[in-house]
Amino acid sequence: MIKSVLYWSYQKRWLLFAFLLGALLFYLPYPGGLTPEGYRTLIITVMVVILIISEAVPLPATGLLIAVLQVVFGLGSASTVAQSYASDAVFFIMGSLMLAVAIVRQGLDARLTLGILWLTGNRVTSIMWGFFVISLLLTSFMGEHTIVAMLLPVALTLVRNTGRDDQDVRGLMSLLLFALAYGSIIGSFGTPSGGARNAIMIEYLADSGVARMSYLRWIIFAYPVLLIQIPLGGWLLTRTFKPEMVYLDRAVRKLKAQVGRTGPLTPQQILAVALFVLILLGWIFLSDTIGIGIVALAGVFLYLATGLVQWSDLNQRTNWGVVLLYAGVISLGLQLRDTGAAMWLAQNLVQVAGGLMERFEVVQYMLVIGMSTLVVNIMSPSATVAVLGPMFINFGGHPVLLGMTTAIASAFGYMTAVGSAAGMIIASTGLLKPNDFVRAGWRFTLMSIACLLLAIMFYWPWLLKE
Repeated sequence: MIKSVLYWSYQKRWLLFAFLLGALLFYLPYPGGLTPEGYRTLIITVMVVILIISEAVPLPATGLLIAVLQVVFGLGSASTVAQSYASDAVFFIMGSLMLAVAIVRQGLDARLTLGILWLTGNRVTSIMWGFFVISLLLTSFMGEHTIVAMLLPVALTLVRNTGRDDQDVRGLMSLLLFALAYGSIIGSFGTPSGGARNAIMIEYLADSGVARMSYLRWIIFAYPVLLIQIPLGGWLLTRTFKPEMVYLDRAVRKLKAQVGRTGPLTPQQILAVALFVLILLGWIFLSDTIGIGIVALAGVFLYLATGLVQWSDLNQRTNWGVVLLYAGVISLGLQLRDTGAAMWLAQNLVQVAGGLMERFEVVQYMLVIGMSTLVVNIMSPSATVAVLGPMFINFGGHPVLLGMTTAIASAFGYMTAVGSAAGMIIASTGLLKPNDFVRAGWRFTLMSIACLLLAIMFYWPWLLKE
């Protein structure tokens, strides 16, 4: 019995540490300038960060705990907290995940594979560019987890069709897998539907009364930052990983033969593509009127009504735990803002930085980029925006620029597998080492930071004058 308790305590040491630390902080005097509610919100934030990083409990359980602690700590009634779990951003995230299931259900991955190979031919560098650019562009509208899940089997099949052992083609394998993953990471900030963190930031900006970022306006701000990284990112990949082969004649022929048996596009597949285009137009033109979340749910209804997907498929394949976690961190972010905790953190951070942020505006943005990049390589992009977003938009600069900077920099999870959904998916193959992420990641991190700073200093100020 004692051994079992000790073993459980060791296994759940981070869970116990989080609760013990939370209890200790709860009974300590709260700092000056911070309300009791703000202090309790910060305690919850510390506990949540520990649980997310350590994964001491399943991440959806952390989403549940956020609601429980808000009520127990007296931050709101059960009804009030429940309302914060059902925001437009949560509807958008839930709808996007369901749409991804509906689209994958149509078997369009084979069509996508044939299209890429038709464009690239059998030269390795051309195939790398195809994976990088196509994954980048598609992810910006559909989310990285969907695109990587569709294209990863294609990349692995190409490598294995060479007939060589995986260790003998590590350069080729790394080149293709990182082209897929890093293209998806860069593409994820291009539109609100590219990543949940984008929807979270839109929610924060709207609820703060700062600005309503429409789907189209987000694209105007973010897409040039994305496009400028296409030639730079592809060049960095070719400099980082050296493939053992120049051409993949045999591998490409075998793959084309495998996917070529699917025949022409079916009416259902054409309808699925047409509906997604309709949803995309709805996001662009109706998000200001009815919200991007309602447009996403309307799209799910259309897929169900036309019989392109069954509810049983959505119920089984939609990751409801992710929806619950995102709802929790969004609710916590709203508490950070409403209780003044975010403002208190921002003011103290400004004081620590001294007069540098007042004298040099770029220092402010470099601090936001640096902290967001550091945190996202430890925990997920959405959690990074949920925790840091409310603080950074209160930094004293232009809140829209600070919010966009936070959201985009929270995509720079190149250095670790946990920094992005794409990184975790390619790492799950077991074919890559942590050092591979560092080897390529530091180059992409510097590139992305430089491109973002250029946008902050030259492009975004011009947009604000329009």
